[in-house]
Order: sequence, then structure tokens, then C-alpha cells
Amino acid sequence: MKKLVRPFLLFVCIIGISMLHYLTPLNMPYLHDIYQRLYYLPIILAAFWYGFRGGLACSTFVSVVYAPHILFQWGGHLTVEMEKYLEIILYNVVGCVTGILSQKERERSAELQETARGLDESFKKLQAQSERMITIEEKLRRAEKLSTLGEMAAVLAHEIRNPLGSIRGTAEILKDDYQPGDPKHEFIEIQIKETERLNRVVEDFLHMARPQPVDMLPCPIQDELDTIFFLVSNDARERQIKLVLQPPAVPVIIKADGEKLRQAFLNIAINALQATPPGGSVIISTKVYQTGLCEIRFRDTGLGIDAETLSRIFEPFYTTKPDGTGLGLAITKKIIESHNGTLLVESEPGHGTTVTVRLPMQDTANGGIS
Repeated sequence: MKKLVRPFLLFVCIIGISMLHYLTPLNMPYLHDIYQRLYYLPIILAAFWYGFRGGLACSTFVSVVYAPHILFQWGGHLTVEMEKYLEIILYNVVGCVTGILSQKERERSAELQETARGLDESFKKLQAQSERMITIEEKLRRAEKLSTLGEMAAVLAHEIRNPLGSIRGTAEILKDDYQPGDPKHEFIEIQIKETERLNRVVEDFLHMARPQPVDMLPCPIQDELDTIFFLVSNDARERQIKLVLQPPAVPVIIKADGEKLRQAFLNIAINALQATPPGGSVIISTKVYQTGLCEIRFRDTGLGIDAETLSRIFEPFYTTKPDGTGLGLAITKKIIESHNGTLLVESEPGHGTTVTVRLPMQDTANGGIS
């Protein structure tokens, strides 16, 4: 319906101007001169709207409508007739030239729009490449940090672990010389505990820095989660936290090092329990996707993590716990990535935290389920 509005307006305009010509007496030539010029309006509009063909069609229609007026009303006046016929020629020239210019302008506008779309697509591609480069740069920085840690690991093992063992052994010998309740007995107890804590830091550091051999074998994921559930269930009862294990609908088998995967899951579960207040809950669930991935979620109802902390939780030695080493999640992420998996932490202050582990399942051709 909208497509017919413009042609109808042009038609009404041309017919209206023509009626003015036919109904105005010839003894008023100045009015006919004005009406004659009015024909340019629909011609230029048609050329502007429809290009060369529109301008030519409109000027031709004007010529056909206007010609009888010249022949039958101005007949016998050769000079006047020649002027009117020249005006008809001018109508067609204006219609063609205006149509060509309008058409070229539209084509140029279309080219500019196409160029703009191309530039927009190029910008989006460059933006995506820039984001990928930032991600790669971040991974390189982390790899460089891990490489530095690896170089320091041998020195630390020699310079710290052996003296720590000697200090602890000496403290345990001295402890026997004092009875419980003696201030010196308590001081030695503190010394032994702090020595154990420092030794644990060194152990975690070495696990983080040194390449760990991975023994990849078929691993039923639910068996590992059952073990984790058993290991932390007593801690959950003491903290008065409801611990829930939701098994998958079908058995899930992945190719993994069960011991290392168990370590990663245990780190996540312990963090979830420590972050959850009494009366809260920790839910461990497993989901299977058609894409060949299994997803293990650890969801707690704790206080959540703010955005700044969330962006740094995988950094080595970054911790918010007074007695934490800051290596637990870094080691966990490294273990998951060594199994070609991904580790995602989502949290909102006041709404708890969800840790999602995605791992590729073993191929059915190799005896697994996908």
C-alpha cells in the first residue's frame, strides 16, 4: 500500500496542473507560464524517488498530457507552439539528468553503507583479536611466573625443606624435657605447628612449580566424588553444614589421573565448606552434555566473593585466609587444565559461590560413555 502513495501523488499533481492549463483562458498567458513551470516539481520528485527511469517516465507522461493543450488550444500560433514544444524537450532533459544524478547518489550512498558495514565487521574482528591477544598475553605471563617458580623449586627444596625437618626433629626432642602446662612446652608446640605450616607451604609450592607426572587411565567420576564426600562429610557435620551429593543420571567415565583429580576436587570442597556458615549447604552435582563434556558443580550458600577478589583467586600466593598459602586454587586449576578441562568460578556477594569443572569424557570407542 505504501508503495502506491508516491506514484498516486505524482499522478494527482500532474493531472491537477494539466487541468489548470485546460481550464484557464488563453488570454491569461502569465498564468499558463506559471503552470508550465509547475510541471518541474513532479518531474524532479519522480527522478529523486525513482532515479533515471522514474524521471524519464514522469517527463514522458507530462509531455503526453501537456501536448494536446498546445495542439488544440494554442494552435495557429507558431512562435508560441515552438516555445511550448521546447519546454517539453526541457522537461525530458531535466527528468533524465536529475534521474541520473539521483541514481548515482543512491549508488554512492549504498557503497558508503557497504563500506561502513565492512569497517564495522573489521573493527569487531580486530576487537576479538585484541581480546584473544590479551588472553594469550595473560597466559604467557602466568606461564612465565610458573617457569620462574619451577627454577626456584630445586633451591627451595634444598635450602628450606631439610632445615625444616631438622628444626622439627629438634623441637620434638626438646618437647619431652618439659611437662604440659609449662610455658616452654607451649612455646615448643607453637614452634612445631609453625614448622608444619611452613613445610606445607613449601610442599604446595613444589606441587605448583614442578611438572607433575600424570597417569591417565579410565576414571569413573562418581567414584572420585563419593570418596570426596566421605572425606569431608565429618567436617561438614562439625560445621553444621548440609552436604549433598547428586550423582549423574548415567555413569560417567573420563580419562584422568584419579589421585590428582581427587586432590583438585578435595581443594574445591574444603574451600566451599570453609566459606559456608553453619546452617548452610554445599551441593555437589554432575551433569552430562551431548558435546562429550561432563560438568561437576560445587555450589555453596556462603557469603560469596567480591569482583576484585574473584579476579585474583587463581594467582599464586593470593589468599584471604589468615592461615592460607594462596596455592590451593592455583594447583587445582593447573590439575584441571592438565586434564584438558576448564575451571570456572561464579560468585556474587551474599548469594554464595559456584565452582564449575568441565572435563572431556572418554570416547565410547575406548570403553567410556559420552
